[in-house]
Amino acid sequence: MRIRKVRVGIKDLKTALNEFVEIGKAVEKGKPVQKEKGVYFTSVEAFRKAITPKRLALLKAIKTEKPSSIRQLSKIAERDVKNVSTDIKFLDQVGLVDIKRNVKAEKEITPSVNYDKILFEIAVS
Repeated sequence: MRIRKVRVGIKDLKTALNEFVEIGKAVEKGKPVQKEKGVYFTSVEAFRKAITPKRLALLKAIKTEKPSSIRQLSKIAERDVKNVSTDIKFLDQVGLVDIKRNVKAEKEITPSVNYDKILFEIAVS
């Protein structure tokens, strides 16, 4: 089995904006641009606030239990459905969870985690 990974790192706002400008210049010149995959935070503190122990437990539960809905996930996690829903929406926004809306019941969503590991990188320079 191939292990799929998601890269999580720290990039300050200035670095992220500089990279954005450089990519824009390359695109303007018609040069190929390599897409960097990953989720980046502006500081270690921002990462700590985003990836709490409860959210990490949700990621593990989604990966191992494959719940069909937020309600089912909240039962697995033994947490309030509203709080689980809020956490899943956040994890979806930062790219750590994919959600699929049920065609018949539009409010019902199925969360999924399509990776096996989270790699955390911090540049020291």
